[in-house]
Amino acid sequence: MKNLLLIIFALMILPANAKVMEGGITKNGVYNQIVDSNTNLPVSNAKVVLPKQNYTTYTDNNGVFDLNANVNDNSIISVEKEGYRPFSLTINERIAARPIVIGIEKSNIQDVIISSEMFHLGDDNFSEHSANSSEFKGTSVGPFFTKTFKMTADASKKKNYLVIGSIIGVDTLMARSLKQNSIVNSYASPPEVWFNGQKIAEIQVNGDGQKVRLPNNLIRTGANEITITTGRNMMQKAHIDYDDIEFMNLSVQSE
Repeated sequence: MKNLLLIIFALMILPANAKVMEGGITKNGVYNQIVDSNTNLPVSNAKVVLPKQNYTTYTDNNGVFDLNANVNDNSIISVEKEGYRPFSLTINERIAARPIVIGIEKSNIQDVIISSEMFHLGDDNFSEHSANSSEFKGTSVGPFFTKTFKMTADASKKKNYLVIGSIIGVDTLMARSLKQNSIVNSYASPPEVWFNGQKIAEIQVNGDGQKVRLPNNLIRTGANEITITTGRNMMQKAHIDYDDIEFMNLSVQSE
């Protein structure tokens, strides 16, 4: 049985199931909107969250939402709506100041939402120079995250991807070389993705909408298991120093 190992290195990419464009101007000023990516029709009662700011709002009947939160540096914005694939994106003050229209895509029967929550892995011991550390929202649940879930009976006949909506705090050598952090003298090993006991990917950089192909030969008819482990400081030899990372909006999407 041949194992598949994927090295993820996409930087701040837009999720394949969403689009972002500039919105319009109403008589009362700027508005932000959630629309269906296929029909461009407004999506009402969609939940819009900025975890860092503890800000939650919902779209109205026209898919419009207010962004009454102080976005003064990089922040994750998340959109949830029943029947649609989860979406998240890292925005900044410049983006938040403009009208934003986000297109989200309807889910299909094979899709599985593993979790829409934000998770913090590591040991709560991190530098202010770490990638996106100012965005951290929660405290650590430990060095790894594991969740079991079921897939449809014919899932092994499809192309299935684990989609990580957003991930921050990754301090690998590649992330450092791309200036995603300001650390000078150290770096961390990459977070790893395990599927049913097999390592299938390493995550090298921070970003949005990162996709990992799930090998069909590893898919089980019953419970399947995803595990994400954080990396370790490669310059610390006296003890284990885990890299603190946060991620949210984990789902399995089928094509």
